[in-house]
Amino acid sequence: MNKSLILVVEDDQAVRNLITTTIEMYEYKYRIAANGESAIMETISYNPDVILLDLGLPDMDGTEVIKKIRSWSKIPIIVISARSEDVDKIEALDAGADDYLTKPFSVEELLARLRVTFRRLTYIQSTSEDEASVFINGELKIDYAAGCVYMSEMELHLTPIEYKMLCLLAKNVGKVLTHTYITKEIWGSSWDNDVASLRVFMATLRKKIEKDTQAPQYIQTHVGIGYRMLKV
Repeated sequence: MNKSLILVVEDDQAVRNLITTTIEMYEYKYRIAANGESAIMETISYNPDVILLDLGLPDMDGTEVIKKIRSWSKIPIIVISARSEDVDKIEALDAGADDYLTKPFSVEELLARLRVTFRRLTYIQSTSEDEASVFINGELKIDYAAGCVYMSEMELHLTPIEYKMLCLLAKNVGKVLTHTYITKEIWGSSWDNDVASLRVFMATLRKKIEKDTQAPQYIQTHVGIGYRMLKV
């Protein structure tokens, strides 16, 4: 039996049954909640490993649930919603969600998102404070103490902005970071010209760390939303 506990927050019984049946087949344990209030109480009472959250809940918007949980917990939250507009995805991710899956979704995609999330959790849990001074992902290595980046043991020459961007992504492996979040962290603001600058710096950074910029291995683009560092 898989020891991981998943909280499924979904008011539509058919969708809830699909999700719980799927995760049960793969031996995940689960709890269910049909509204925002019970989702918060279940989170407090059972401290799940991952939360699968619908945004359209009967008593409060899912983004409010995210904000409330984020006020005390870093539990990974994967949004599963029929809202497919970029603005809705960005709002949920900026509120603190880790990933966003749009309905209708395939069972395979749901399981893939869960695997990514659990890999990220495993990586975080296996990295002690002492080890955190060095980040290794595939052939990419970041020595935070020395401020150096290596690819296949060869040092890369990054600009200060490129280095700061790479470190931000590396410290959030597996999590989608929105343009707004990144630009605020890098420049302290989020204007249109900051997003344009972000795209330029991301392009130059990718040229230095990716073998094939058309098929990136380390940094994944979420069009109109942001970027994610993949665990290689």
